Amino acid sequence: MSAAAFIEKNKDRFLNELLDLLRIPSVSADPKFKNDVFAAAQFVKGSLEKAGADVAEICETPGYPIVYGEKIIDPSLPTVLIYGHYDVQPADPYELWDSPPFEPVIKNTAIHPEGAIFARGSADDKGQFYMHVKAFEAMMAAGELTCNVKFMIEGEEEVGSDNLEGFVLANKEKLKSDVILISDTHMISMKDPSITVGLRGLTYMEVEVTGANRDLHSGTYGGAVANPINVLCKMIASLKDENEHITIPGFYDKVQELSDAQRKRLNEAPFDLKEYQDKLEIEAVHGEKGYTTIERVGIRPTLDVNGIWGGYTGEGAKTVLPSKAYAKISMRLVPDQNWQEIAKLFEDHFKSIAPAGVKVKVKAHHGGAPAVVSDSSVGYQAAEAAMQETFGKRPIPTREGGSIPIVALFQKELGSDPILFGFGLDTDALHSPNEHYGVKNYFIGIETIAAFFRHFTALNQK
Repeated sequence: MSAAAFIEKNKDRFLNELLDLLRIPSVSADPKFKNDVFAAAQFVKGSLEKAGADVAEICETPGYPIVYGEKIIDPSLPTVLIYGHYDVQPADPYELWDSPPFEPVIKNTAIHPEGAIFARGSADDKGQFYMHVKAFEAMMAAGELTCNVKFMIEGEEEVGSDNLEGFVLANKEKLKSDVILISDTHMISMKDPSITVGLRGLTYMEVEVTGANRDLHSGTYGGAVANPINVLCKMIASLKDENEHITIPGFYDKVQELSDAQRKRLNEAPFDLKEYQDKLEIEAVHGEKGYTTIERVGIRPTLDVNGIWGGYTGEGAKTVLPSKAYAKISMRLVPDQNWQEIAKLFEDHFKSIAPAGVKVKVKAHHGGAPAVVSDSSVGYQAAEAAMQETFGKRPIPTREGGSIPIVALFQKELGSDPILFGFGLDTDALHSPNEHYGVKNYFIGIETIAAFFRHFTALNQK
């Protein structure tokens, strides 16, 4: 039986296994799900063993474990390293989900007429990394595995991958490979497949503004004492000018500017502005002046408030001047910005613009480097050929606005360019209520990954 026939025969099982994995609430950011995160790691280990890995092990870290697996069929053949993560984002707010986030359901949608799996982690990243496990299983079962395969599936990606670098540095020989496959990005559409060749970096900050030593009566003190919420809002508003240009001194000093030719190529990707706005139910786009929407999310840095709070937010009224106000602020970065340098620039500037009467604290949570990968490597050529085979169309190289900090780490420490081989769509509500992943995307991903193995081996033997 061929790998393709094996996939077709086992579709129901492949789907049900993914649904079982999605039922595990492996939220790495919330300690109350600690046991579930460990349970997800065990599930992945068991899946690798059943798929045919000679080695499948739980590698302990100071945080959540990394699951490592491998199948070495011939040391002289090329080796593919597969990276993914089994942890997921928090599902809050639960009330905005149409169905419970950890009770996966399959529903037809306009974009996914053949069905989409609604569950937290379905697209990011359980549904995507599990495609690799199933492609590996199919090729093993059919006797069609053409290269060596290694797996490194972590449990802390959604909280900054704090322990991944240590693992990579301590296991360079173990992780040695000719290419790294990562399915944690998205395509333009099912009609226009694409491969991501650029990702933005990230700096994530938290700020605290303190006024008086306690909450104050707004009638007694209003207008005479600084209100931390008012001050915080004014400080945040000053971080951008009327052209949405970030005002932090030195912020753009190392930004890598693309040539006119590169910008033109980037904008050749299919993009319908009206459709984009309609999907989001907005009347206009918004962003840095002088750049298209594609450019704003792919090659330009950003600054956004991800959360802001303080004072009284309960039912009814409570007239207070709060003692404290807080905000979480993220900055997406582009080559050649350094996330630690940007964190320091932000901290220095934010403290400098605080008015008298308040105290400011700034904390850097985590960050990661931006990355650009080659679109002419053997790995990219194999991915391109595989997508041409399964989609019937040559994929478009694109740059994506999200961040996968470990890409730059892999490039530096493991010495090979990762291939960002995602099969989700930007409408799949990643990190949002009602996250979902197309059933068709899942299966065509399995087929395409199996094709990648064949093409990669063949190209390396030329």
